[in-house]
Amino acid sequence: MRTWSLWGGNGQPFGSYNGKWKVVVENTQGLSNEVYVVEFVILCIGRFSDIPNIPEFPPNKGPEVFVGKVIHSKDYAAMDNKSAAQFIKGKHVTVVGFQKSALDIAMECSTANGVENPCTVLYKTEHWNIPDFFPWGFPLAFLYLNRFSELLVHKPGEGFLFSVLATILSPLRWTFSKFVESHIKHKFQLAKFGMVPKHSFLQAINACVISMVPENFYDRVEEGSIVLKKSPSFGFCKEGVLIEGEATPRKTDLVILATGFKGDKKLKDVFVSSTFQDYIVGSPNAAVPLYRECIHPQIPQLAVIGFSESVANLYTSEMRCRWLAELLAGTFKIPSIKEMEKDVAKWDE
Repeated sequence: MRTWSLWGGNGQPFGSYNGKWKVVVENTQGLSNEVYVVEFVILCIGRFSDIPNIPEFPPNKGPEVFVGKVIHSKDYAAMDNKSAAQFIKGKHVTVVGFQKSALDIAMECSTANGVENPCTVLYKTEHWNIPDFFPWGFPLAFLYLNRFSELLVHKPGEGFLFSVLATILSPLRWTFSKFVESHIKHKFQLAKFGMVPKHSFLQAINACVISMVPENFYDRVEEGSIVLKKSPSFGFCKEGVLIEGEATPRKTDLVILATGFKGDKKLKDVFVSSTFQDYIVGSPNAAVPLYRECIHPQIPQLAVIGFSESVANLYTSEMRCRWLAELLAGTFKIPSIKEMEKDVAKWDE
């Protein structure tokens, strides 16, 4: 494999050496495992599930010293509505994180416990989370999710004309960003709560770190049933949570970590081969190195769908599926391994 210049040896979906994948499936009913031998594997296992991202703590500052309970948001999400309501009722809850899961859980805690037992939301960075998809009544999709908006962004292989056009249109890019920011700041009164992000909305939407804020979230903050606490780091003590910069611990009965998932690790753990494990995740400082966000140049007869992050994951995943279907049908040929790797590196940058 290391000597090949083309994917699979011949640059086609089904390699020239007639290789096979052996897929071992665990039977959850306690019966023996099932083994399937196949010619092509498509992994659609998703990024946001299964392996939780748990923060690391210094010695004697982790959950082991805390007398309360610590769970991940996936454990809370797995409960039915009645069980979840009973689980948080009457407790001082601290939610760690400030994206969709964290905001939704904080709202449920504030509904269950009110100002008597306010829910603390512990976060590192303010985000441009949006109230709706219509800033000042104008559809957000018209600004960022269309073919014209693609002309505003520099991208690999764009050519001289498109490069000049993206440069000329940069004031419009800035205007769109400020237009949306003004709506969010006005709607949520972010300045009043000290929640105005230091980065632009353009940076946020490019990095896909925006989410919808539950209705009346900041009303709950104003009434005191949700308390926002910014801290670059935190730890545990017997009574609760130690917030950096505060002398006394935050009294807590329950901590819910809405800190995301280790999607890369889940992808890596699928493989028995250490070689494929190293190939699939690539550099720790880069995205999963997939050509067209679909196939790995060094791993033949395999595709990955759903690891291309975007503001509209369903649509981009559908596009990847269509691209892959055409590849399997032999409609087009892919470039050499070296060319694919160069393309992956450019897009990652």
